[in-house]
Amino acid sequence: MTAHLTHPDDVRGPSPMTAQLILPGSRPLPAGFVLGAATAAYQIEGARHEDGRRDSIWDTFSHTPGAVVDGDTGDVACDHYHRYAADVALMRSLGLQTYRFSTSWARVCPDGGAINTAGLDFYERLVDSLLDAGIAPWLTLYHWDLPQVLEDGGGWTERSTTDRFVDYALAVHERLGDRVRTWTTLNEPFCSAFLGYTAGMHAPGRTSPADGLAAAHHLMLAHGKAVQALRDRDPSLELGLTLNFTVADPLDPNDPRDVDGARRVDAQMNRVFLDPIFRGSYPADLLEDVRGLGLEDHVQDGDLEVISTPIDVLGVNYYNGEAIGHEAPTATLADSLNGGRETRSPLPAADDAHRHPRGLPVTDMDWEIQPDGLRRLLVRLHEEYAGPVGVALHVTENGAAFDDVADERGFVQDRDRTAYVRAHLGAILDAIDQGVPVRGYFYWSLLDNFEWAWGYAKRFGIVRVDYDTQVRTPKASALDYARIIATRQLPPPDGVLIGTELPGELPGELHGETHDDTHDEPSGDTRT
Repeated sequence: MTAHLTHPDDVRGPSPMTAQLILPGSRPLPAGFVLGAATAAYQIEGARHEDGRRDSIWDTFSHTPGAVVDGDTGDVACDHYHRYAADVALMRSLGLQTYRFSTSWARVCPDGGAINTAGLDFYERLVDSLLDAGIAPWLTLYHWDLPQVLEDGGGWTERSTTDRFVDYALAVHERLGDRVRTWTTLNEPFCSAFLGYTAGMHAPGRTSPADGLAAAHHLMLAHGKAVQALRDRDPSLELGLTLNFTVADPLDPNDPRDVDGARRVDAQMNRVFLDPIFRGSYPADLLEDVRGLGLEDHVQDGDLEVISTPIDVLGVNYYNGEAIGHEAPTATLADSLNGGRETRSPLPAADDAHRHPRGLPVTDMDWEIQPDGLRRLLVRLHEEYAGPVGVALHVTENGAAFDDVADERGFVQDRDRTAYVRAHLGAILDAIDQGVPVRGYFYWSLLDNFEWAWGYAKRFGIVRVDYDTQVRTPKASALDYARIIATRQLPPPDGVLIGTELPGELPGELHGETHDDTHDEPSGDTRT
């Protein structure tokens, strides 16, 4: 089957039939700007030990008492492994142009080495279904599910893990390389390294600043090695990675202690990855901040040249910015809840950098809603990093959890999420107006799913999942997103919000009706 990724020439404007869906005050989307949604393997697939899959670090972590809220696990999650065909049909009914998903290392190479053909069979079926539906697959190789056997040998603190990652990447490419054009190596290495190895909030649950720095370096080294190996296999591939960012502002721009705190946050979350990848070096101020924690002990000759291997695309994940002060606030943003584990800051050397609420609206995660932070971030990334070397930018994650209330049909009238999506798409259009060539947007997430240490307590999806029955129901935000895709027009955030019915040519299952699937039986409650 021929690979087809949606590119500018493939994107058409609204047909005359969709004109009735365009709301007053709408802004046109640029030609070639693609709209999709994203998920991750562990968060939706389930099928923990089926068809040769073995445990990842998230299987081990989620089964550890106190690691996840309510003791939830991803053993079943959204049962996507069995329901992928119906989920792809749902994506098609929404009009998604592209779908960002991850392959599970623990499913493809369960022992970290030998290939499990049954695992690859699943992803081949998924990709073929996407292509048959006219949806471009965007493949992420690593979304945090390291095989547990590799963690037992040291995980990302061990240099040898980088070579096992290349073997895994090539195994996936051998099967899917003729059908998938865009490949990203890593999703959010900040979370893998610093939430997992320094903060103890994510798998594998370590609380060592030194281990986090070692993991960060080896994750980037694995990225660079994989890009080189994949490019050697097929120079036509579009290769890159996805980073998550913050926009750190000093609480008091006139207080040098607040300014230094914001600098430390920027260095240890943003520039620790950006500078090695785009400039081939670690920032001097970062090296000074973390002196004595062992980072430079892991940097061997030639590493930074490998890490800075040219890429084609940078995925930008943005949820919120933050105001940083040198003193702890009297009121905090309570977004670090876990199941009861002892944790610490993910930043290895920023003890005097504290986040302060700014009185902005917040999501159910207690994340401040700051759309203009996305515009500022995109402008900065383009001017300082991606633009000078011709790297394309896509917003690969952006979304919000709210306290969804479903009616008797399972439908959610999520006006807050609808406004959130519109506002952040508007911020992207503002950045484009400033000359930033952003090529696309993926909402996080397509489905309500296992939200890491929050378990099933937080819902990000534009499609509601009833975890007891696995029934999927598009929320009002999904209907609004379908309208935006169909019309190629962005309504204002405070404009008319659609309800349970839509005029025009959108499919019937998007009129607030419950979307079931062809799976024979419900898989039961995914909560433990």
